[in-house]
Amino acid sequence: MSAKVSACLFGHGFCSLSNSNAKNNKVDDCYKENLNMRLMFLPFPRFLPAFCKVRQRNLSANHKRQQGKQPPSERIPISAELKPIGEDESEPENSFINGVEMEHFINHETNCKDDDDDTVTDAINIDGGQQISNVQPENLIDMIKNAERNILLLNQARVHALEDLGKILGEKETLQGEINTLQMRLAEADARIKVASQKKIHVELLEGQLKKLRNELITRGEIELFENQNKILNEETLLARDSHVHSLIKEVDTLRTENLALKDDIQVLKSMISNVKDTGKRMTTLENESSFLESSVKELESKLLLSQQDSSKISTLKVEYQELWEKVENLQHSLDKATKQADQAILVIQQTQDLRKKVDKLEESLEEANVHKVSSEKMQEYNELMQQKIKLLEERLQKSDQEIYSYVQLYQESLEEFQDTLNNLKEESMKRTANGPVDMPWEFWSCLLLTIDGWVLEKKISNSDAKILRELVWKKDQRIRDAYIGCKEKNEREVVSTFLRLTSSQASSGLHVIHIAAEMAPVAKVGGLGDVVTGLGKTLQKKGHLVEIVLPKYDCIQYDGIRDLRALDVTVESYFDGKLFQNKIWVGTVEGLPVYFIEPHHPNNFFWRGQYYGEHDDFKRFSYFSRAALELLLQAGKKPDIIHCHDWQTAFVAPLYWDLYAPKGLNSARICFTCHNFEYQGAASASELVSCGLDAQQLNRPDRMQDNTSPDRVNPVKGAIVFSNIVTTVSPTYAQEVRTAEGGKGLHSTLNSHSRKFVGILNGIDTDAWNPATDNFLKVHYSANDMQGKADNKAAIRRQLGLSSADDQRPLVGCITRLVPQKGVHLIKHAIYRSLEMSGQFVLLGSSPVPHIQMEFEGIANQFQSHEHVRLILKYDESLSHSIFAASDMFIIPSIFEPCGLTQMIAMRYGSVPIARKTGGLNDSVFDVDDDAIPLHIRNGFTFVTPDEQGINSALERAFDLYKNNKQSWKQLVQKDMNMDFSWDSSASRYEELYTESLSRARAATSST
Repeated sequence: MSAKVSACLFGHGFCSLSNSNAKNNKVDDCYKENLNMRLMFLPFPRFLPAFCKVRQRNLSANHKRQQGKQPPSERIPISAELKPIGEDESEPENSFINGVEMEHFINHETNCKDDDDDTVTDAINIDGGQQISNVQPENLIDMIKNAERNILLLNQARVHALEDLGKILGEKETLQGEINTLQMRLAEADARIKVASQKKIHVELLEGQLKKLRNELITRGEIELFENQNKILNEETLLARDSHVHSLIKEVDTLRTENLALKDDIQVLKSMISNVKDTGKRMTTLENESSFLESSVKELESKLLLSQQDSSKISTLKVEYQELWEKVENLQHSLDKATKQADQAILVIQQTQDLRKKVDKLEESLEEANVHKVSSEKMQEYNELMQQKIKLLEERLQKSDQEIYSYVQLYQESLEEFQDTLNNLKEESMKRTANGPVDMPWEFWSCLLLTIDGWVLEKKISNSDAKILRELVWKKDQRIRDAYIGCKEKNEREVVSTFLRLTSSQASSGLHVIHIAAEMAPVAKVGGLGDVVTGLGKTLQKKGHLVEIVLPKYDCIQYDGIRDLRALDVTVESYFDGKLFQNKIWVGTVEGLPVYFIEPHHPNNFFWRGQYYGEHDDFKRFSYFSRAALELLLQAGKKPDIIHCHDWQTAFVAPLYWDLYAPKGLNSARICFTCHNFEYQGAASASELVSCGLDAQQLNRPDRMQDNTSPDRVNPVKGAIVFSNIVTTVSPTYAQEVRTAEGGKGLHSTLNSHSRKFVGILNGIDTDAWNPATDNFLKVHYSANDMQGKADNKAAIRRQLGLSSADDQRPLVGCITRLVPQKGVHLIKHAIYRSLEMSGQFVLLGSSPVPHIQMEFEGIANQFQSHEHVRLILKYDESLSHSIFAASDMFIIPSIFEPCGLTQMIAMRYGSVPIARKTGGLNDSVFDVDDDAIPLHIRNGFTFVTPDEQGINSALERAFDLYKNNKQSWKQLVQKDMNMDFSWDSSASRYEELYTESLSRARAATSST
């Protein structure tokens, strides 16, 4: 956007660098350096008449050395081009400037500055912000593109400059090493010269001593004899000495020659060092240039960003301007109509408010009538009075609209209906027998049952009396109901006395089932286990069975879901780690079911950790809870028919029951164990089993609790399979899969050995909690017969999540899951992009306990943070989950393995067609619409077999094709899904059969003995 900045600003820096280098262009023959720079300006007709082009300098260095050293090779010159932001680029690319030509270029550049101010016609303020009112969007886009190219070239030039700097520093280090070598050789030569000088002095001293001896011999007159005797010796000595001196002289001459050569080399190296220092200065200049380039690049990037923002703002403002103008026109038209209707509306509103006040008074009167249940005569009088008041209201409200009149008529009809209903209730009440069952809420009977159990634990009534009272509660006997209601104002002693008068022999018609579990929805829910405990318990309770639940009292439990929570005035002691620990017992009702909460008084605070699972001592926590639960049943004098335990957390109940508590008298029950996922087995060291009082030596055997893969470890799930009377899992297909080596996770051989008591029962869903016709989390209620509410919920979730609502017919794909490998996270990720490619929308709700998976999906969420068709919410939100089920057209469940799965059932309940992989419970509940081998009336979704992209693509494409091209068939499919029965009724009946069969076998075995 700023051609003057991008051309002239960088031109100044490179020109100064070229002039500084020209002064140092003369060096010795051993080291030469040429610095070349080419600068070229390209024309930009609107901003810059001149042209500039920067080509980075070429650096080359070579020097000659003695002793056969080869000179370094020439370096390849590096060039980079800086193109201006212009519309036309027709100037030649090669324009070499060197020496005198550089001065001509500087003068030309100076002229360029003067011309700039004359040629700029558009108002662009670079420092304070751009005024882009006169700039066309097309020119702005070209300017942005050229600026991006210039930034790229500047980055390349900076990289090349850094590479040259590295090479020069390397050469500098090499030269320094050679200098050090030569200095060492020079020192050696100096030492050898010193040694030769010493030898020469020694020879001179020997010659002087010889002359003295000769003179002494002459003085003594013995010179002739000496000369005759030593003539031969002197000649040999002189010859040897002369040859030695001659060799020393030659060596000294050689050293002097080498010394001179070394001095010359030192001079050359000194000159090279000075050149290197000059090069260092030039490199400092180059570094300054590099920092200048970086700041310029940053400035260009900021200006480019501003340009892009301005460009997007221009296009956005144009569209918004047109839309706003149309809206203003529509609003003006609507305002005119609204103004005309305003006066009429005010009158109607005033009349409606008066009527509303009077109707509210009537409703209050009607509520008082419901609460106090006035007598029939008074109700008739009150009815006549109300009719008179209604007639007066009708006279005053003749000018009201038809809707208000219809409301009054409906009120009259409801009043008459109330009168008829009241009369019918009275007649039915008169016909009831004194001992007949009373229809009261399950919360009432559960609270009454917990009260009786509290009296037993507090030793206020005997176990036999408690048994009789439980049976009365069990049968919903009217006498115990009336006694409980009549004793509300009495103290506890009087209440107990009243109840003891009711004790008489009663026959029991149902089963007594106690669930011992680690989860229960909605108060302590992590996965599907909590839903199963609550759903199965409520359904068995409706079938006339007595159902109780025992849970740990977590600190993170959802207390708002518990009614009438209170602590019993008694503690239960249980054994652990060789000691007895006290446990506080709390009671309350959850979803109408009586629940016992065990709070251990253990120094390790087993269930005060802020989470349900995932602690390092989970084995100890839940083995403690299992024994404390059985101790509660023993001390409360309970005689259940079935004790139902779930997953590895309460699998300890089975061996504890038969080894420790059946001998103590708690021997009326049969044990049922349900494994919801064989992936989690809770194996631990065999020594840890001793803490809860079990004999590790006896149980750590292949036919009992010994883990099939680690002989030194015990497996709670295996122990429950061996010691339970009934073993179930959560779907028929999963029951077959876990009996294979791949699916059994090491327990396939144990399951095959006990296959006669092992069965798969498909889970159900709580159809009361998951009902789009009554769901309080939904914006609009709907049903299979009235589908308009589903479209309204789809529009609401789009507004809530910020998704585009431009195309109402665009399909919305939903996914609610834990992001773990079991759920096929790679297929979920692929489905997001594939749905976008097919013009769909995608919403994901869920999180991952695996850190790298969570981070990966956080990256995807950030990528689509402002996308109009994709939204990822990486947490669990109960309210949002209901809204997504109601809003989505399709629901994807691409699990690698799935024991049962409830999301596909809930999705169909809310009219979202499932797209699922054929595995486990998915295979038992989702049937492909295109599979001719399946009866037509149960085809309800789209399935695939292979867990890869091709498989899920096939199912997605078929679903999108039916949704877009055959609306009528799609609507029929949605209605069929919503009408399918996935309640707990059939599943609970199957459990009921298993319970009864097991008890019958036990009784038959007892009678035969």
